[in-house]
Amino acid sequence: MSGYFASILQGALLTVGVSLAALAVSILLGLLGAAAKLSGRPPLVGLATVYTTLVRGVPELVLMLLIFYGGTIGINHLLTLSGGKATVDINPFAAGVLTIGFIYGAYMTETFRGAILSIPKGQMEAAWAFGMGRLQTFLRITLPQMVRYALPGFTNNWLVLIKATALVSLIGLQEMTYLAKQASSATREPFTFYLFAAGLFLVYTSVSLWALRWLDRRYSLGVRRGQV
Repeated sequence: MSGYFASILQGALLTVGVSLAALAVSILLGLLGAAAKLSGRPPLVGLATVYTTLVRGVPELVLMLLIFYGGTIGINHLLTLSGGKATVDINPFAAGVLTIGFIYGAYMTETFRGAILSIPKGQMEAAWAFGMGRLQTFLRITLPQMVRYALPGFTNNWLVLIKATALVSLIGLQEMTYLAKQASSATREPFTFYLFAAGLFLVYTSVSLWALRWLDRRYSLGVRRGQV
């Protein structure tokens, strides 16, 4: 039994890796999507709108299977058309990270867009009047305030993203849900191993909540002092 528990703990490290890598992808896509929606340029606004609408309307499992299996078929078909004889297999880790990051990038887009809209536009105009460039204005004026406004929605998205990593077990990635299933099948004690995996997810989310609450206090410190 101890060997199975140790194996699930190793899978938990892979779960952490998948979720953190997917978070990085989702943040990048969220910032790009929010910038596109707020750009005022119809092609960019339309593209970002289609992205957020379609992704939020299609189940995560369907998207993951489409990218993993459909992506492999599509790439190999293109190689065949170009005269190549080699075949390509999409790495399950990369497929899981990119799919989850792609999905939650749509949710991050709306979170970041709402956070930016909460910042008075006059602050950015004042920064431009003082000679700051757009990048400098974003880093020094917009970003610190955006973090504070985005944290509640960001926290929700992150917690759901963590739980969504369990889906990568369906494409053969041996994270802790996959290993818990293997252990329960071998020992016929599903309750024990699934409960252990659930406990690990709970620890992970609890640590995440503690860190995000610390960030919330950190970025709200000046505001709270100003309200006293």
